[in-house]
Amino acid sequence: AIARALVNRPSIVLADEPTGNLDTKTGMEVVEVMRKMNRELGTTFVIVTHDPMVANATERIIFFKDGQICGEKRLRVG
Repeated sequence: AIARALVNRPSIVLADEPTGNLDTKTGMEVVEVMRKMNRELGTTFVIVTHDPMVANATERIIFFKDGQICGEKRLRVG
């Protein structure tokens, strides 16, 4: 499913728990592919996750509670 979503090089990808059914190593490899596409192609990824390792591999985390934004954390610049 991830490969199908990325094959046409979309400008934005909505990913709901993209590493949810993967082992840790494979999950982080998927995250690295997403980060590389972001850097090299400008692809924007909106990732929904409960996994702190996935969240902390991003540039920005937006926290939601009861359907409302309740916080934000910037992890990287650029």
